[in-house]
Amino acid sequence: MSRFMNPRYAELEEYVPGEQPGGEFIKLNANENPYPPSPAVLEALRGAEGSSLNMYPDAACRALDAALAERLGLEPENILCANGSDDILNFCFMAFGENGALFPEITYGFYEVFCALHGIAERRAPMHAGLTLDPADYFDAGCLVVIANPNAQTGVEMPLAGVEAIVKNNPGNVVVVDEAYVAFGGTSALPLTKKYPNVLVVRTFSKSRSMAGARLGFAAGPAELIADLKKLKYSTNPYSVNRTALAAGVAAVRDNDYYEANCAKIAETRDKFAESLKNRGWVLTDSKANFVLAKPAKGGAKDMQAALKGHGFLVRYLGGALADYLRITMGTPEQMEALLAAIDGL
Repeated sequence: MSRFMNPRYAELEEYVPGEQPGGEFIKLNANENPYPPSPAVLEALRGAEGSSLNMYPDAACRALDAALAERLGLEPENILCANGSDDILNFCFMAFGENGALFPEITYGFYEVFCALHGIAERRAPMHAGLTLDPADYFDAGCLVVIANPNAQTGVEMPLAGVEAIVKNNPGNVVVVDEAYVAFGGTSALPLTKKYPNVLVVRTFSKSRSMAGARLGFAAGPAELIADLKKLKYSTNPYSVNRTALAAGVAAVRDNDYYEANCAKIAETRDKFAESLKNRGWVLTDSKANFVLAKPAKGGAKDMQAALKGHGFLVRYLGGALADYLRITMGTPEQMEALLAAIDGL
């Protein structure tokens, strides 16, 4: 680090992404979708206005906003698109975190980074049996509330009634529901955005839409909250969504049946794989995401991760409060069968 670095950021502990190696591994560590984008998306990419790259993209993302609004039963003014859901979550902490932010003890690691980055007081609510959340822990928070649902590291879902209770019991605070994994068996809080003025739903194209490399996400919520986020987007990088991502995003929204089928396939693979691990003595959370959080039947999780890497499989060791667990992304059924065979051989 240079001597010119702002001291405010010198001690910042940045977010650490999952390992991104070459193609010699079966990669089950970053919660990516194992299936390719739909043919309609690939066709859109082939004709994605390559001859117009000398021109800025539509900063307002009007075509994508309109497609999402139609799909979700909202109005374009209720949608904000940006460069991945992380971009939007960052705006949420900036816009609504003046009095601090409350989120679960175990959740998406970027939340604490955003707090440190913006000087926001961080508060953590405890985990309960089965790594579940108790809605009452988030009532009358007096600050921003952020819930990943299903939860980002555990895969456990809070029922919609619990989410609504949190929203209802925080009339003076914004509640952000991060739904990166909702398409794999969760229940969306989108209906709450029409009922309450203080709730935002944030989603990504990275998981369910097979577009992690495109960097595209969106927020849905009351027009006033969306306007707050747009103010920050236009004050930082208004052209954050490029022409290629916009074209691919519109095609992905319109080709919904393809993605719903893939998500259902991934959920089926998850449930079958989870049952196979349980039969081998592993302990798992009740995941509704595209991954499982699993404690090995024997040996430590870190040693198991290293052993599986030696056999060509990358899985995620999170450490800390989850030091006994591995987070394993769902690949194709064939990849998960190969992983089970590798586990049996250890």
